[in-house]
Amino acid sequence: MRTIVKGKNIEITPALRSYATKKTSKLEKFFEDGPEVSCEVMMRVERELDIVEITLQVNGVLMRGEEKTEDMYASIDGAVEKVERQIRKFKTKYLNRLQGGPKLGELRPAVEEKNAGAPRIVRTKRFALKPMSTDEAVMQMELLGHSFFVFRNAATQEVNVVYRRQDGNYGLIEPE
Repeated sequence: MRTIVKGKNIEITPALRSYATKKTSKLEKFFEDGPEVSCEVMMRVERELDIVEITLQVNGVLMRGEEKTEDMYASIDGAVEKVERQIRKFKTKYLNRLQGGPKLGELRPAVEEKNAGAPRIVRTKRFALKPMSTDEAVMQMELLGHSFFVFRNAATQEVNVVYRRQDGNYGLIEPE
């Protein structure tokens, strides 16, 4: 596993780097035979809080954990635990799907809502769209903890969006 430790508003001491590398290396046990795993640990200090974000990328699947405490070492521990829970959840869902377990419900098209005001765009994010199935996109959205996920549908090669509905089901937005 390739681990990169970075800092923002903080100098990464050798002890912090060593501790973060040691803790994240324990995640390797989940990926014994093979896939290329890259891990990025971002440490930062904001308003007297020590924040650690751990992003793990395994075969194009992202898993992310963030923890905010008053101690950087405790933040590292918490973020590693969150990523470990995501790995376990992902592996359980993946194995269930391989063994013919229950599939996610059918995705329904989105209902358009009218915007009352004219909000500003305050942030732009660019990323590569990996072709995947709708089930994979829903799983990726859940692992990232987002309410929606943009992806390239492997079946149609079109850009689609899956999102979590208020009733707990999922929706799919497709171009006409």
